[in-house]
Amino acid sequence: MAATRVAQADRHIVALDLDGTVLFHDSTFEPELGAAIRALHEAGHEVVVSTGRSVDATLPVVEQLRIRPEWVICSNGAVTLRRDPLAERSYRREYVEAFDATDVLQRIRSHLVTARFAVEVTDGTFLYTEPIPAGTLPAAQRQVSFDELLGVQATRVVVVSPDHHLEDFLQVVESMGLVNVAYAVGWTAWLDIAPEGVNKASALEVVAARLGIDRSRVFAAGDGQNDIDMLRWVARHGDAVAMGQATAEVKAVASRVTGTVEEIGLLAALRDRFAGLL
Repeated sequence: MAATRVAQADRHIVALDLDGTVLFHDSTFEPELGAAIRALHEAGHEVVVSTGRSVDATLPVVEQLRIRPEWVICSNGAVTLRRDPLAERSYRREYVEAFDATDVLQRIRSHLVTARFAVEVTDGTFLYTEPIPAGTLPAAQRQVSFDELLGVQATRVVVVSPDHHLEDFLQVVESMGLVNVAYAVGWTAWLDIAPEGVNKASALEVVAARLGIDRSRVFAAGDGQNDIDMLRWVARHGDAVAMGQATAEVKAVASRVTGTVEEIGLLAALRDRFAGLL
């Protein structure tokens, strides 16, 4: 679709959440949307995948989109990858944020005694107490006792409580008074915890500084609670788009709202922003 490359002064960062934004619930995407994302990438805009997925679950999607972005943000900002200049299909961990999750794990366990616990460590390995079904977690997994999770440097903590309905789970989480961590609650009784101050926005801010792209030339789209910080940060100067199925809390921090993922809302938003290319 893109015949020419944009001038350096016109380059944008196009920060895209994956699940519920680019991807349908079955992890597929609309071919026309994929073509639009490739067109922006080939025109010289910096497409930055920004997801809560692990590295293992993110890079195959990058391959399926047939793009070679310089930067990829995984694990809700705790892991930022940079493409290896000597091997365009290879990525290295450029920035990794981690914390000792002992206190938070013990606090949560005292409130959620039947929960399943896991931590993702700095090398990408996923340690878990009981199996956690999700296709977005690392491939390298190892079952351990709860005590073996203590003292580990974690890029994120995952807590799943199958015995709780979401509303009850939210009430328990609010009562815990978690401090020195950032957390997001999923659509099910799922808690994703990151180091304090680490989120998609903090990672994207670093990437924008490294690329020398002004915030007025940042486009971001997302649909979940873990996108709130990113959308709020972008909305101050750039173009922050909430998907149509997002909650009111997510929509409130965005610059605008597009259609749902089923309606291919991201494609409409990209065409609106980049009308000259798409």
